[in-house]
Amino acid sequence: MNTNVLTINRTKNKRSLAARVPIWMAVPSITLFSVFIILPSIMSIYFSLTSWDGLNPVMEFVGLRNYRDMIHDARFWNAFKNSISLTVSLTIVQNIVALALALFVDKVRRGKTLFRSIFYIPNLLSGIVTGYVWVALLNYSFGVINLVLNKIGIPSVDWLGNPDLALWSVTFVMVWKGAGYYMIIYLAGLTSISKDVLEAADIDGAKPIRKFFSVMVPMLAGTFTINLTLSLINGLKVFDQIVAMTSGGPGFATETLTYQIYTVAFSEGKQGYGTAVAMILFLLTLVLSLVQTKFTRHFEVEA
Repeated sequence: MNTNVLTINRTKNKRSLAARVPIWMAVPSITLFSVFIILPSIMSIYFSLTSWDGLNPVMEFVGLRNYRDMIHDARFWNAFKNSISLTVSLTIVQNIVALALALFVDKVRRGKTLFRSIFYIPNLLSGIVTGYVWVALLNYSFGVINLVLNKIGIPSVDWLGNPDLALWSVTFVMVWKGAGYYMIIYLAGLTSISKDVLEAADIDGAKPIRKFFSVMVPMLAGTFTINLTLSLINGLKVFDQIVAMTSGGPGFATETLTYQIYTVAFSEGKQGYGTAVAMILFLLTLVLSLVQTKFTRHFEVEA
């Protein structure tokens, strides 16, 4: 009875507080959100239906022609394939590495803060900066990595000039840069697991692998949902590493949808077509994020 009374009083207090807060205090936030988010989004939908070079004030309305051209554009489908390949590989590998780092740091008794900082530092660096640094490290002629390979008798590898390796090289750099960020989130999830549950598993004789998959993974379901969603979105919108490392090359081997939007809209003067590609990227990100979140939330509820 007392619990019900407390609940009712709290609800009344929240309602009275909401009634006392002037609505006009939200006007600045609503205005900024509308000007910089909602309005540009609506304008983008219209721009995608036009033939516009981005400079000429005159826009020719062409309806769905940009989307029809996109269907028959081999370059678009190549960028689409590259975006999906990079996103899937990045999401899987980055989370595996981040979880492994989190488990390692969680078990460290001395220097835990040091290791956590070392793994997180790459995330603080600019994507352009890290891209140029790795271009030097992966250089075919004088890169440190090829020099090390040569020392052990392995010939130099053209990491960024080989169409079969370039996209994987970009993915590797993104994993190196971003794994520390996701490691921090996994560490937060690991610290939230009750020690009593882990001790009960030890008492029952569960081996480390069984304890990991049967106890820890289900209890990290919410953390997986967050990290997988963030990795997926970051993979679809990657741009700076592509610009710094390959510029979409060799040929179009590493051109993703985001890089194609940039080159088509600003370099080739096809703002309308570039905006249409951006709309497709937005829908792709939305659909994949919803599907992935629903899939992981299923396990989260079961856990």
